[in-house]
Amino acid sequence: MELFFDLVFVFAITQISHTLLEHFSALGLAQAAFLLGAVWWIWIYTSWVTNWLDPETTPVRLLLFVLMFLGLVMSCALPEAFGANGLAFAGAYVAAQLARSIFTTVSLRGASPANYRNFQRITIWLCCSALFWIAGGLSEGPVRFALWLIALGIEYVGPAAGFRVPGLGRSLTSDWNVEGGHLAERCALFIIIALGESIIMTGATAAKLPVTTVTLTAFVNAFLSSVAMWWIYFHIGAERGSHLIAHSADPGRIARIAYTYLHILLVAGIILVAVGDELVIAHPLGHTEARTAIAVAAGPICYLLGNLLFKRVTAGWYPLSHLVGLGLIAILGFCSNLLPPLGFSLTATAILVLVATWEAISLRPKPQEA
Repeated sequence: MELFFDLVFVFAITQISHTLLEHFSALGLAQAAFLLGAVWWIWIYTSWVTNWLDPETTPVRLLLFVLMFLGLVMSCALPEAFGANGLAFAGAYVAAQLARSIFTTVSLRGASPANYRNFQRITIWLCCSALFWIAGGLSEGPVRFALWLIALGIEYVGPAAGFRVPGLGRSLTSDWNVEGGHLAERCALFIIIALGESIIMTGATAAKLPVTTVTLTAFVNAFLSSVAMWWIYFHIGAERGSHLIAHSADPGRIARIAYTYLHILLVAGIILVAVGDELVIAHPLGHTEARTAIAVAAGPICYLLGNLLFKRVTAGWYPLSHLVGLGLIAILGFCSNLLPPLGFSLTATAILVLVATWEAISLRPKPQEA
């Protein structure tokens, strides 16, 4: 059921990627980042809820179907969220957040007093943010963006503040008795969704172009970047994080930091890499435009930074391979005028492959001594 629910978010990620590709500017990047933040927040809140509510029961399935429909409305409205479809986007978002939260509050009453009170607080916070969402949907231009930033800011501050409400106190992470392995698996599946969307964009663009040596090289390069990103996250980090949260005395704290907040950096990085790959496949030679350079460099930076922080939380140290990779990408960013788009992208992919290989070799099991 949860995998079926995820299908809507495949479409949402595709919409964000295409919107960013069509409106690649400072404002376009800011708006795409905001839209991703909203989509991620809908998805991660639902993943938290399915820790406590059984998706195999009919009422919860019906809730997920409703959320899927509202998510589909949101996704359809994404390209024009800051234009004609602002109210549709905001209305669908608010309806999804409040419907899920109220349903969970009612469902947990008597079954889990601590979480029942927790979702009372969450619902109050969501009602406050809803005012700004709807007001933004009714406004236009910079006013809409400002009101929506306040709305999403309220929701992002909520977990860190323990959803503190006067008279109801605040929630403690020790009260969030999540099934750590489940949440880790759900977030890993979202990374797969984002990587899958990246492969779809690559294939769709390459299929429209004639097969030449340059096009084929760009196509293989895009595929290798997806493989390297998969390897960096899944080879060691994902399993280690799942094991840690599943055996933690306070899984709610790890879930809040490592999965609720940090994973959005990984998804943002994958989207930017996909946009960069599409730009390079379409125009592999000639001068490297600013938007191509930004996408090709910023994507790996976001992805490596997200992995670095995630592994700091789950492993206790900052991987040297990731730090070196971030440094190399930063240096590469100053060389965009010296390389054609394909050469620039090939170098960025090589750095990702280097990081993946370095970590795999450095953390491989050592042979036991005789």
